[in-house]
Amino acid sequence: MKILLVGNGGREHALAWKIAQSPRLTKLYSTRGNCGIAKHAEIIDIAPSDVDGVVGFAVREQMDLVVVAPENPLAAGMIDSLNAAGIRAFGPKKSAAEIEGSKVFAKNLMKKYRIPTAEYAVFDNYDSALKYLQNSAFPIVIKAEGLALGKGVIIAQNLDEGCDALRQIMLDKAFGDAGDRIVIEEFLEGREITVLAFTDGKTIRPMPSSQDHKRVFDNDRGLNTGGMGAFSPSRIYDDGMQEYCMKRIFEPTMRALNAEGREFRGALYFGLIATKSGVKVIEYNARFGDPETQVILPRLKTDIVDIFDAVIDGKLNTQAIQWENSAVCGVIMASGGYPQQYETGKEIIGIDSAEAQGCRVFISGADTDGSGIVRTSGGRVLCVVAQGADLASARALAYKGVGAINFENMHYRKDIAIDASPNEAAAYTEIYNAENK
Repeated sequence: MKILLVGNGGREHALAWKIAQSPRLTKLYSTRGNCGIAKHAEIIDIAPSDVDGVVGFAVREQMDLVVVAPENPLAAGMIDSLNAAGIRAFGPKKSAAEIEGSKVFAKNLMKKYRIPTAEYAVFDNYDSALKYLQNSAFPIVIKAEGLALGKGVIIAQNLDEGCDALRQIMLDKAFGDAGDRIVIEEFLEGREITVLAFTDGKTIRPMPSSQDHKRVFDNDRGLNTGGMGAFSPSRIYDDGMQEYCMKRIFEPTMRALNAEGREFRGALYFGLIATKSGVKVIEYNARFGDPETQVILPRLKTDIVDIFDAVIDGKLNTQAIQWENSAVCGVIMASGGYPQQYETGKEIIGIDSAEAQGCRVFISGADTDGSGIVRTSGGRVLCVVAQGADLASARALAYKGVGAINFENMHYRKDIAIDASPNEAAAYTEIYNAENK
């Protein structure tokens, strides 16, 4: 099979690495992929967001499959255009991708179909939003409605922070048009969990659980980012919690989208929070998460191309999917200053050393220069991933790999996959086992 992978970040490097393991693959291409993706794919000079360019290449070169990974081309309808041109493509159509492209649509969908989520209000007027905020309890969550690369969410601890967030999003346009409308919602206390799922609109197959670390600094301090690290599995997501989520969230979401005429075929991301009153949805994504993909795919034993085909053909119910009984930890190494101002072009040394120690290094924002030196080119630079029998061993190896890598002004969190307390895990187990009775 000839396959085109759309996207050029760390998630796409992990996907390229996994697709390259398929015995069905004859040639893999990637849109402006980085130096990590280039180890597995031929790079073509077409932007991931260029719908016409991607469709034209797929038709001209007779691609057997196109995998669209990032949110922006999905929201722009790239899958629809590929299908219209007779190209098989993995990912949701534009109408289904709106579950990520519009937080207002997602919240209204959950409210209509009684999928548990935080209470919320929607505003497209600054003065109205400010008045609502002045009468709210804190902390509170303020979200830009549209796509903002995982950064359009601000947790305000008090009124001053809330007013500053409103000003940034609605007046200063910190996230561009994504902030034309905002969602203000209640802050939920609990442990966050990510569950990705393959779905063909009729069957939904959850992948192993994971947990992302969004804040830029240790102990969940600082601004939200696209993710500073992740690990799999979650320590609190046991069989009882999965049963609860299947009945209350996963299957109801799939049915809700169908009822709205927006059948979802692809990878559906559930950003969840386990609270004492049940698991609730924080957000949906219409694609593989980043950096969760980097810690999930190392556990996948089944040929991912077979899964893509089953999803596209509506035959997911006949496709066996096997996962390794292991743990994975991934640590993001970022440019100093991220997610705000940062410099690029810094030479990176030690990637080979980290991989020689047993880690995988997935490239997010780095590439080779004219002399073959790998240099930083983005905020999140790379993800050092390690697999082990348990999280403690995976975490230790990941940080050993991090220690082998160096570039000027690098920044990383030192608390990725730190143990949750046994009492916390036991408390959640008791709550959700009781809920399932």
